[in-house]
This record gives sequence, C-alpha cells and structure tokens, in this order.
Amino acid sequence: MSRPGWARQALLVAGKDLAIELSTGEIVTTSGFFAVLVAVIASLAFFAGQGASEQVAPGVIWVSVTFASVLALSRTWQREREEGALSGLLVMPVQRSAIFAGKALGVLSFVAAVEIIVIPVAALLFSVDLRKVALGLFLLCVAATPGIAASGTLFGAMTVRTRARDLVLASVLFPLLAPTMLAAVAGTRELFGGAPVGELTDYLILMGVFDVVFVAGGLGLFELLIEG
Repeated sequence: MSRPGWARQALLVAGKDLAIELSTGEIVTTSGFFAVLVAVIASLAFFAGQGASEQVAPGVIWVSVTFASVLALSRTWQREREEGALSGLLVMPVQRSAIFAGKALGVLSFVAAVEIIVIPVAALLFSVDLRKVALGLFLLCVAATPGIAASGTLFGAMTVRTRARDLVLASVLFPLLAPTMLAAVAGTRELFGGAPVGELTDYLILMGVFDVVFVAGGLGLFELLIEG
C-alpha cells in the first residue's frame, strides 16, 4: 500500500481532530460559550447607546474571538498530551509539515465555528444590522482566521510540553496576533460605520500578508519546535 501524499496526510490529521470534536463537542461548546460570555459582559460594560455599535462592537467581536481561540488551541494540544497521543502521532510515517497543516485546519474549523456563534450574538447586543455588513464581515473573517489558526498551532506546539502552557501560549500569541487583530478591528469599525466593502481592501491585504507569514513559518518551523 502506497504512502498517502502530503495533502492526504494533512487531511487525515485534520479529520482526526474533527472526528473527536464531532463526538464530544468540547472545544466549540466551551470556546463558544466563553466568547459569548465575553461579548455579553463587554456589552454591559461599554454599551452607551446606538452610536456605540460602530466604536465598541468591532473590538468586542474580535477580543471575544481571540480569547476563545486561545482556549480552543489549549484544549486541542491538551488532547495530544493525553495518553501519549502526540508521541503516537510523531512516530507515524507522516511529514511534520503535514501534521502542522492538519492541526491548523482543525483549529481553523474551531475558530470559524466560534465566529459563527459570537458574531450574531454581538450584533444582537449592539443592534448591528447583519444584513448590511454580512459580506464584509465574512471577508474579514476569511482573512483573519487562517493567521490565528496557523500562529496558534505553531506556538501551541512550542508550549505543549510546558507546565504553564496556557499562560505561555497567551503571552506569546497575543503580541503576534496584534497586527491581524488591529486590522480586523479597524476594518470592522469602518464597515459598521457605513464603508463599502471595496474600502476594506487594505485591511484584507494586510491580514493576508500575515496569513502567508504565519503559514509559511509554521510549515518551516513546526518540525524544529515539536521535536525540540
């Protein structure tokens, strides 16, 4: 039997994570609930009338997504620590870059699910008409999510063997995600302020550049970090 190709290997790793999640629902449920909780608390703390939606809602959405992503990443790698699952994965005849790609695809799916949960909730809390901004929000999520997943997967691998991995992961990940999050918040603020989708191009390009950097860095550095 021939060895699966690189893409097939990555899909098998991603399929493993998705199959576990479909059977337990643990990551999406806990991360989604946490994101909604952050959004609700922020809406109670910062809501100051109808005009607040343009200024406050973008930050609430992306802060909720970022915090929930760290929680999802932490739990994803915790699964690999349990009962030697990571060691079993590493001894398989699978390329290390394919493991990274598969794990990143799984995390991307979890983060996207959290976004699907939290964005309508935030829109409801801040009286945002999703029908007017749906396309722009979709494009911003498409541009931001791969960078979150790739960088989180890479540095999740770096911290998987540390005792205080949750704290270390958050401390390392938040500064790295700052450019992507700032672009996402600024683009969402422009969108909620009435800007057409065409004016979001600069923000989308900036996030796309960081996506390429994080994905390329992950593919190149994952083996060094996971076996270091």
